[in-house]
Amino acid sequence: MRWYSIVLALAFYALCSWLLLTLSGETELTRPHDFLYWLVITGSTVGYGDYSPQTLGGKYVVALFVVPLGLSIFALVIGRIAAFISVQWQKGIRGMKNVELRNHILVVGWNGNRTMQLLKLLLRESQSHPDNPEILLCVKDAPVENPMPGKIEFIKVNSFNKDEYMDKACISQAGVILIDNPQDDITMTTALYCSHRAPKAHLVAYFTDDSLVEILQRHCPNVECTPSVAVEMLAKSAFDPGSSVLAHDLLSVDDGQAQYSIAIPQSIDTLTVEQIFVHFKRRYNAIFIGYARQNIIRDMILNPKLDEQLHGGDKVFYIADERIHKFDWQQFGEPSDV
Repeated sequence: MRWYSIVLALAFYALCSWLLLTLSGETELTRPHDFLYWLVITGSTVGYGDYSPQTLGGKYVVALFVVPLGLSIFALVIGRIAAFISVQWQKGIRGMKNVELRNHILVVGWNGNRTMQLLKLLLRESQSHPDNPEILLCVKDAPVENPMPGKIEFIKVNSFNKDEYMDKACISQAGVILIDNPQDDITMTTALYCSHRAPKAHLVAYFTDDSLVEILQRHCPNVECTPSVAVEMLAKSAFDPGSSVLAHDLLSVDDGQAQYSIAIPQSIDTLTVEQIFVHFKRRYNAIFIGYARQNIIRDMILNPKLDEQLHGGDKVFYIADERIHKFDWQQFGEPSDV
């Protein structure tokens, strides 16, 4: 039954119960401030016993009308509420429910086991991040249901480059957008669309074909492209055994050393590589490995000279046991503006 039918049935049940009890002389049960309370308690068969019919007619009304009909209507209400909750849950797990997120991590595309591994890594990183951003998976084909219900949000769309669908994923409010599809052409068009819709978000796109990276960055220089490095790691491991294990450990978020990054505060004027390197190791047991200039993530500078200068806004990359949330930058030297 629909809600309006149930409401009408409730109104009919309450009105008939009140009239029959009034005709039976049950003045105590029909008082306005007691009747509704008594009807709900009796109709649901809870029956506290604080109010009960006193006349013979009232007892017959309760036994033959109030309780039997109340049970039926009570079951209808509970069933309708359960059905509503079930539908809402199904919408959420099948990606049909609207979400309201901000500064979240949006994963666009589905690549089977690789996407599952990506989601697991993102969940671990998110737990250690001070902002603890929520994760939203947006897919077009498989899977049919949320692969991690209760841990991530899930949206299923018909297109990755139409506003009516991507608005459901709160694309314009996303803080990070990760694009990974089995087909590089879909990744290309999705990256172009996301760059237009979310210009302030950090965009990362994975390509199997390295030649597409240059094409995309020519049009969208703010997109960080991640080409496949499996072949390069094979060649590197052939001459330097253990290279692939080292690369895996640096990217892993399991126990052990891993690579992280942090931006130098804008209030810092100048720091040398030597100051950062020494203080990272002495105070935090971390190893400085390189840096990137402000807003130029693609131009990574690894193993720089000790006298090179870094400024506020530059991003520093380091290796440590875990992410370091608070750096005492004032102890890194004598900056002119702190």
